[in-house]
Amino acid sequence: MFAKSQMQINTAYSAWYWAGTASSIMRLMIMYYFWHAVYEGKDTIQNLTLQDMLTYIVVAMFIQGYVSGVGNELAHDIRDGNIAIELMRPYDVIFKLIFMDFGGKITHFFRETLPLMVIAFLFIDLSLPGSAEAVLLFLISAALGVWIGTFFDLMIGIIAFWTVNVWGLRVLKEGVITFFSGALVPITLFPGWLETLSSYLPFQAMVFTPVSIYTGILEGSDAYIAVLIQIGWCLGMFLIMKLIWSQAIKKVTIFGG
Repeated sequence: MFAKSQMQINTAYSAWYWAGTASSIMRLMIMYYFWHAVYEGKDTIQNLTLQDMLTYIVVAMFIQGYVSGVGNELAHDIRDGNIAIELMRPYDVIFKLIFMDFGGKITHFFRETLPLMVIAFLFIDLSLPGSAEAVLLFLISAALGVWIGTFFDLMIGIIAFWTVNVWGLRVLKEGVITFFSGALVPITLFPGWLETLSSYLPFQAMVFTPVSIYTGILEGSDAYIAVLIQIGWCLGMFLIMKLIWSQAIKKVTIFGG
């Protein structure tokens, strides 16, 4: 029901709904022409053809749209004081936020991802994974990446208990995720030291890992090891988020209690 209610909210204003679709199509066009300009006069960059790069960037753009969002609502509730009322209601607040975010992601799929997929496969001629095994592993990896992003986003939202306003921190978070997750360019194009640093951060598990499985950058045992690392990050981020939440709610005072 939480997911359903969020879907109804997201589709209530048709102009806003279709504006999101239009902006995503424009972003896709910008990326398409940008990489065509970068590859002008070149056959490959770091062993990636233009077709490989376009496939990577478009699939990364799809996944990046799902790794953030849930922390916004939590931060707003904390800033406005509504969190006190939410904590008195007969449901788990984190559970509610996750499923409302799930409803928002379903809306996002139909509003942005599905139209972009049709355009990308018809006009950009994206490559497909090399095998059914790669498709299945990609779907598992993408789901894990979304959960890692969700837990990290909740952690940023929870920090509002101490800072009240997390707008600046959220802007910084989006920039860090976009860069270190490999959503902007493949991490394999980073300088050696930066690529090594990225491998020790959770952000590459959000986008780079699933897209690398899709495009064949990660294959065989390397792909399975990457998914196991994702599972580790997912469990770790969940436990850290729950720990921070347990400490944060101690700061809430409801009716003097």
